[in-house]
Amino acid sequence: MKKLLAVTSCPTGIAHTYMAAESLLKMAEEKGVPLKVEKRGALGVEDELTPEEIAEAHAIILAADTDVLESRFAGKPIIKVGVAEGIRNPAGLIEQALAKEAAQAGAAAPAQEQTKKEGSSVRTGAYKHLMTGVSNMLPLVVAGGIIIAISFIFGIKAFQEEGTLPAALMNIGSGAAFALMIPILSGFISFSIADRIGLAPGLVGGMLASQLGAGFLGGIISGFLAGYVAKWLRHAIKLPKSLEGIKPILIIPVLSTLIVGLIMIYVVGTPVKTLMDILTTWLTGLNSTNAILLGLLLGAMMAFDMGGPLNKAAYTFAVGLLASHVYGPMAAVMAAGMTPPLGLWLATVIRKNKFSKEERDAGKVAGVMGLAFITEGAIPFAAADPLRVIPGTVLGSAVAGALSMVFGATLQAPHGGAFVLAIPNAVTHLGAYAAAIVIGSVVTAVTVSLLKKNKLAAA
Repeated sequence: MKKLLAVTSCPTGIAHTYMAAESLLKMAEEKGVPLKVEKRGALGVEDELTPEEIAEAHAIILAADTDVLESRFAGKPIIKVGVAEGIRNPAGLIEQALAKEAAQAGAAAPAQEQTKKEGSSVRTGAYKHLMTGVSNMLPLVVAGGIIIAISFIFGIKAFQEEGTLPAALMNIGSGAAFALMIPILSGFISFSIADRIGLAPGLVGGMLASQLGAGFLGGIISGFLAGYVAKWLRHAIKLPKSLEGIKPILIIPVLSTLIVGLIMIYVVGTPVKTLMDILTTWLTGLNSTNAILLGLLLGAMMAFDMGGPLNKAAYTFAVGLLASHVYGPMAAVMAAGMTPPLGLWLATVIRKNKFSKEERDAGKVAGVMGLAFITEGAIPFAAADPLRVIPGTVLGSAVAGALSMVFGATLQAPHGGAFVLAIPNAVTHLGAYAAAIVIGSVVTAVTVSLLKKNKLAAA
């Protein structure tokens, strides 16, 4: 019996990672194929693959949008796709993996390969590097944001009194956790490109971006710069075999850090800081029309691909602005991200005849996921009927995002959904903000209900 292995991973490590793993395991069970899935989520690595299991495996399925230490599978046939493909097409992936035996018959040693390349559906290159940085930065952002919000329980300015608990909480959240955001973002972008030799120049470049006021844009630039500089040095520097050992521990870290540091200080820092200052000034002085347009855009992006590149671009933009103390877009993005699953749950309640029993059951799960700001709860509905569901989710999220911006809502914590809203002062204009989420959900529910056809099997 051919044994298969798989690894699933998404940038946030909350939903896609586990949904893809569940889909693959369920399909493997139906087909009677032995399969083990390593999940690299927000809680760390679960069900980690051992060297023995890798050696015995017939093929590996990588359904991942972040770095998953692919080098450990060298010599094995690999099916490499984005994590969303693991949710949409588990049967096809398993069939492709099983077919690898015939493709490799007679070969002296199977070569590592990629057999699934469907344009943008494969998360490689710059997108993968950026998402690796974002996924490692997120725990700091979430922890820091929530701890800052907790400090506001004692009063919005209570942290200004030194020696108090609110001051300590603010120091932990803002002084420590938020201060590490950009260095970690930069460091792990570089790590994704150049492996461990990219970490030092990436972290230093990110710290310089932060110190120079270049913000998250500077951190992204320094991460890519550090990664490719370190990678280039690894191939460009040739040493006698007896001296090769000092290259990764001495020569590359020193040279790459020096190069990246000087470029950040003398070339990148000032223009990017100017750009960030302009962006920050514009965002903090938006008039109603521009606020509506920005909210509409961010909201539509959050709901269009639900965890895909557009969704992550909007989320990364809003999270990055937290380092510049701009909190309005974060509120709009979270409202827009909660709306799709909440709206679909509502649709299954008010128009039961439009949904099968399975869909109505899935709607209950989607409602809970929506409350927790897990947009991916809407994916089963969108995958089953994209032409009727996605227009409704995009419209509802765009409305929610625009209303949040118009109401002037701001959010300190970048995740947690309704559970974060319960923390006093975590979100401003709480009543209006909640109304934006409710209205967006209603718009989604009504639109989807109008577009979908009746189900014959409906009760």
